[in-house]
Amino acid sequence: MDWSVVDFQALWLSTKVAVVATLVSLPFGMGLATLLTFKSFRGKTALELLLMLPLTLPPVVIGYILLILLGQHGWLGSLLRTWGIQILFTWKAAVLASAVVGFPLLVRALRLQLENLDPRLFQAARTLGASRTDVFFSLILPLSGRGLLSGSSLLFARSLGEFGATIIVAGNIPGVTQTLPLAIYDYAGSPGGGKTAWALCAVAVVVSLAVLGLQAWLAKKISPAK
Repeated sequence: MDWSVVDFQALWLSTKVAVVATLVSLPFGMGLATLLTFKSFRGKTALELLLMLPLTLPPVVIGYILLILLGQHGWLGSLLRTWGIQILFTWKAAVLASAVVGFPLLVRALRLQLENLDPRLFQAARTLGASRTDVFFSLILPLSGRGLLSGSSLLFARSLGEFGATIIVAGNIPGVTQTLPLAIYDYAGSPGGGKTAWALCAVAVVVSLAVLGLQAWLAKKISPAK
């Protein structure tokens, strides 16, 4: 088995994409989960369905939708182009694809945690004069630790394995946008690349197990909400 610089670049890029996608998604996921858990408003059900849509759509479909939106004639692509921002066929496109595909997992984990919190805590805080901002930062956010950890781990792991949407919007450019799943795809389809493909699969398994193990260890350190 011959390891190349491109293989290590693919591993590094996958890790970077997963980390950035997770960090970028966290504030949006926390805000949306809080809104959906504690607020009732018109269109809430439609928003929930739209949020869960990436879990049921094929990733290639999500990638194609992003490609249209970010393309030369897409409204979002045109807007970004006026600011001199290029997303398609860069590693940033891989981040976007991973974030969109994994975002529902983050929000779902956070909502499960928030729904188990005692609403009387927030009512008491409001009665004592705390603003909604104070309640969020002093109560909701600290008590959401387990949900944040679980959701972040799921989104990170999902980002590491993202393939379909990524190859549509970022391409498969070795050393530039080729992530670990795309590298495995290349080796699996090339003569004599089977051993390297297996080795990269083993690396992906080890990294995923490490992430899950770390998540389980950290979860034990965080006391469950009462």
